[in-house]
Amino acid sequence: MNTIFKPDTFRNDFTFANSPAAIKRFPFPFCEDTYTYSLDMEPHVAGPAGSVYEYPIDIDDHYVSDMADRAHVLKDDPLRCQAFPHMMTAQWDLLELLMTSMARAYPHQFTLHRNGDQWHWINKTLGIDDKFRFGDISTLSYEPMEYIARQCQGDFTLLDQRDNNLWLDGGIATSQADWSLDFSLGMNFMEWHGAEPVAHDTGVSDHALNSLLNVQQNSPVRRLNWTMTLNPRLDNSPENYDIWGRDRATVTPANVGDKVHLRVELQAVWRLPRSNALVISTRTYFLKMRELLTQPNWARRFPRVLKSLPAELVDAKGITRYRDVTLDWLNPYDDGQATPTGCLFK
Repeated sequence: MNTIFKPDTFRNDFTFANSPAAIKRFPFPFCEDTYTYSLDMEPHVAGPAGSVYEYPIDIDDHYVSDMADRAHVLKDDPLRCQAFPHMMTAQWDLLELLMTSMARAYPHQFTLHRNGDQWHWINKTLGIDDKFRFGDISTLSYEPMEYIARQCQGDFTLLDQRDNNLWLDGGIATSQADWSLDFSLGMNFMEWHGAEPVAHDTGVSDHALNSLLNVQQNSPVRRLNWTMTLNPRLDNSPENYDIWGRDRATVTPANVGDKVHLRVELQAVWRLPRSNALVISTRTYFLKMRELLTQPNWARRFPRVLKSLPAELVDAKGITRYRDVTLDWLNPYDDGQATPTGCLFK
């Protein structure tokens, strides 16, 4: 079945919206009416048909719009894609992982033919038909990571493992939530997450590092991370804070339903075969508050979660200025009934 791609925008006029089918498959991240900051990592295995977990890489009806936004960001700021020279093998690993996963899961969109090191990649949706030699960057239009990431939804970070630590030595990040690849490049894991005091105080950072160091080949893992954002803006980077930071002062009771969004990241981690590096894919999904109301159990649970957040976590997520007005808007839709046990998405 061919996907019909929506002509959405993630900036300026913000025409992004979810179809009813996209709302139902949104990865709602809350399994209880309260939220406790934790790692919550699980095997990245196939999930139910139609869910964001069905395939290792999720391609949805926002694909073309996502790729257009990525191209826009990279044109304005090429430093959103960087890698140290010693990560070239990891770049080829990533290209292989994404091409094989996408071609296997979405054969109507992507085709990969391999004959030794002679590869033929076809992206029907974006009109790409390229033959190249695997391992020879002169046969591609970009370095391997940028070439394939310009054709795959989500950001990607390459972590080199050495000295019993992980080092952020490469990545492409055009849809990050308030962190900078250019600033963080070359940092180890704890330095990279140094701006997250809640993670340090709860021991989550130490647990995360130990868990990632032990990720094995052919056994990827995943987790959901969440925050809130104003407008469906993929590029919430520090480099552009002057553009999006001002949004925090624009929320009113009249616009909460369309301006305030739940922003969820599906983060998956693979051990790469040749380089032994790790790659973290970070795929972002948006759900505006008005769309959340179409799922009654979500409309009950989410305001309860917001009420349960400690002040330090509200501050860490940057939602202090508009949490209360959002709660006031959502509260009438919580009828007090019990919500089902467990996560509420398929």
